[in-house]
Amino acid sequence: MESLDQDQGKERVILVSVSVNILDDLDAEEFALLASSAGAERLEHIYAQRVKPDAKLFIGSGKAEEIAERVEALDASLVIFDHALSPAQERNLEKIMKCRVIDRTGLILDIFAQRARTHEGKLQVELAQLKHLSTRLVRGWSGGFEQQKGGIGLRGPGETQLETDRRLIRIRMIQLKDKLDKVQQTRLQGRAARQKAAIPTVSLVGYTNAGKSTLFNHLANSDVYAADQLFATLDPTLRRLDWDGIGTVVLADTVGFVRNLQHDLIESFKATLEETLEATLLLHIIDSSSPDMLEQIEAVEGVLKEIGADAPVLRVYNKIDVSGDEAKIIYARPHEPERVYVSAHSGAGIDLLKKAVQECLMGQRQAFDLILKPIHGKLRTQLYNLNVIDSEHFDDQGQLHLHVVMAPQKLEQLIRQAHLSLDEILGEQAQGFKRPLEEFEIKS
Repeated sequence: MESLDQDQGKERVILVSVSVNILDDLDAEEFALLASSAGAERLEHIYAQRVKPDAKLFIGSGKAEEIAERVEALDASLVIFDHALSPAQERNLEKIMKCRVIDRTGLILDIFAQRARTHEGKLQVELAQLKHLSTRLVRGWSGGFEQQKGGIGLRGPGETQLETDRRLIRIRMIQLKDKLDKVQQTRLQGRAARQKAAIPTVSLVGYTNAGKSTLFNHLANSDVYAADQLFATLDPTLRRLDWDGIGTVVLADTVGFVRNLQHDLIESFKATLEETLEATLLLHIIDSSSPDMLEQIEAVEGVLKEIGADAPVLRVYNKIDVSGDEAKIIYARPHEPERVYVSAHSGAGIDLLKKAVQECLMGQRQAFDLILKPIHGKLRTQLYNLNVIDSEHFDDQGQLHLHVVMAPQKLEQLIRQAHLSLDEILGEQAQGFKRPLEEFEIKS
């Protein structure tokens, strides 16, 4: 699919939004941002309303003629509808408007094509584009598809160019699916290794432009591309980091969601979204300053439900520097965080977010007094790396006394993994640990 950003400059575009019933929630600003993200020069935004879509044109013939007049007057080269159009509707509209017509899915695919950077991302975009194109090979404004092949040695019944195109598209789609299966197997191997080592995965999900990548950079001390635009990040990004009180954690940044995301697009990006499916904890990043916040939350939760994501979710209300909210944690129950308010831009509330993630993964933190012998240096190093040691001192026998504040699950896990006795390290405090280790291990 060709990009909207043409060599000679931005493509001259007319946008069309149609309210099919009064309950329709049209977000004209988001639609305009999508077009802008694709590199379009918006000439005009036309609005229409219908009781139900027209089977032939989606809009009425009178409105189609009106748009055609605006296309000619403004010398537009493309009309974009903020709705899903059938192939027949696209062809019929192109005949009337005498220019290319694409729908919302085609627009999003164009943005994806521009944003994809990794090999996997490019494969997924191409597969999604071919799925979309396979139903739209006969176009009213393209022409030439139905002509027979000609030339010396090629004359005869043969197959039409359209049939050839369809066959080549089917072959290419099979090749892409095979390549994506191999990518998936590689990803599964890496995930299996993390599960074996009990390394939790924290996946960032959310509406596009909610600030996921900026927050990801804060938490991972990384430099992932982040910008104030829709779909700034398309490819999944994973980083290993040491999280206070937890240890090694894999942080995953994923593609943003939008409303009315077609099922085929979700299917094509299943490989990317698998990091969401297999996550130990989901951080749902929400733009607290958006007037459409509730609708965006609903859209994200709808996609998560469709892909079958059932991991625990912590809502992170971002951009409090704009919304005016204060940095805080809201608990559903004691020591069970439900919401955190932060600003990835200013850094406000980031420490609270880290604390909330630790409580979600490991449970309530408690204070413990440990006694370590000189041979227990490895355990002391692990506790030091977790940044949970509050104070320490040596006694007359050379034993190290540590005062730590951490989740009991994590402490028991470390002691047992070091093949040490709970009684030996914790003394009388060991009586508080009743459950076997298997119930304390992190499920990832």
